[in-house]
Amino acid sequence: MQIGNVKVRVSPVVLAVFLFFIVLMAAYVLATGDVHLLIWGVPVAVMLVLIPIALNYMSQTQYASLVPVYEAEAKNARIREINLNRLGEPVRIKGVVERVYFQFLNRPQYLVADRTGEISVKMFTSPAEDVKKGDVVEVLGVVVKRYILSGDAVINCVSIRKIKNDQQS
Repeated sequence: MQIGNVKVRVSPVVLAVFLFFIVLMAAYVLATGDVHLLIWGVPVAVMLVLIPIALNYMSQTQYASLVPVYEAEAKNARIREINLNRLGEPVRIKGVVERVYFQFLNRPQYLVADRTGEISVKMFTSPAEDVKKGDVVEVLGVVVKRYILSGDAVINCVSIRKIKNDQQS
């Protein structure tokens, strides 16, 4: 779905919950004949979809507004250079997507590799374009710890976009 210039995505989990409650309400109405449930049930079921759409739209617009800031401040880096000493630094990496996790939740995590190593790239909203395994990408983000108190360095991604193979350095 497109709202303005923002591509809003609804996760399959949200749609499954919505359909589950619609089927549950339909079964109740058919079994009991009580249609009063529909007075509040249908608006509540619609809100189960509208709230995630609104949240996705807001996060997409917020991330889009951060991209110019990160493009100006991010330093090019090789993956092997990224470690806990660079916590909080904006970085730009280029590499190949080796794995994609949690895309169905609109919270994708990518394993991106270049010739020097691989790193986990986490994004807390759906990216502007679909990124799949094997795509050559440019990632803008900030170096953070994998877990709050411990863990290795990962990138909290603000933008991930496909680039052509010949642009990879």
